[in-house]
Amino acid sequence: MSTSNQRAASAAPVIAIHGGAGTLSRANIHADQERAYHAALQSVLRAGQAVLEQGGSAMEAVTVAVTELENCPLFNAGHGAVFTADGTHELDAAVMDGTTLAAGAVAGVSHVRNPVQAARAVMQDGRHVLMIGEGAEQLARGAGLAMVEPGYFFTEARHAQLLAAQASSAGAVLDHDGAAALAALQSRPLHENRKMGTVGAVALDVHGHLAAATSTGGLTNKRPGRVGDTPLIGAGTYADDRTAAVSCTGHGESFIRVAAAYDVCARMAYGGRSLEAAANAVVHEALPAIGGTGGLIAVDRFGNVCLPFNTEGMYRGVARAGVAPETFIYR
Repeated sequence: MSTSNQRAASAAPVIAIHGGAGTLSRANIHADQERAYHAALQSVLRAGQAVLEQGGSAMEAVTVAVTELENCPLFNAGHGAVFTADGTHELDAAVMDGTTLAAGAVAGVSHVRNPVQAARAVMQDGRHVLMIGEGAEQLARGAGLAMVEPGYFFTEARHAQLLAAQASSAGAVLDHDGAAALAALQSRPLHENRKMGTVGAVALDVHGHLAAATSTGGLTNKRPGRVGDTPLIGAGTYADDRTAAVSCTGHGESFIRVAAAYDVCARMAYGGRSLEAAANAVVHEALPAIGGTGGLIAVDRFGNVCLPFNTEGMYRGVARAGVAPETFIYR
């Protein structure tokens, strides 16, 4: 998808989403699988788009969109999240408001139905930015959020990925690697480094404000207690009205090491780079320099959108106010 870097006289509200960088290989994906992903992305975009068209805030739009993504078992967040090595779920999420730089995040939660809403509750509480485990869940309960038993997050496909990863002695693997191990056991080839499970949304609202939200189940067979880039402000999630809103997906440790989300904004603020130039520099230069794979979605204060990735594909989509949503998987 091409992007424009021309300054808009009056930028229309826009939302962009991702459901993970890397995809099922184009050579192996079934038509019904591809249709299912497009349908899910279209539905999520319409939900976020409706918020923006009704004059809602960017923060509300990204929260609604990521909540919808968490509710869809096709993606590694919320219902359908991957398993730890202990056969449990530890979910992470973050939100950031570009207007005030207020942010909230949770890590290692296993009873909050929608972790992105817990992250927003942390932000609204205002005393802290990142909360983990039981403390984060206590705050979520106090905020009246829906709580569930851990079994809610279970899906047969994710459990099979865990068993396959353990059987292959692969150690902790990205969502796409777990899927690859499962496919190998089932004699259905799926390329390595293809499906990195995180979901996210970025938006610009009618008032010119930006927001970002990201959520993930982490790594298949990960060591309990591992935290990736998603809930770390500046690594996997960042928003600043002066520059852009960014949500990342990929190998979390690499995104942490280069402070990927913030780096996009810093290149714009201090280097005078356009959104496209800054985002591409991070995804195609900074990350590969340390072996990092993945992608990101970003929108700037003028309504320009950039969706770069260095994998075969990335589940993604864009919806502007009054315009039919567009969804993409491959280049």
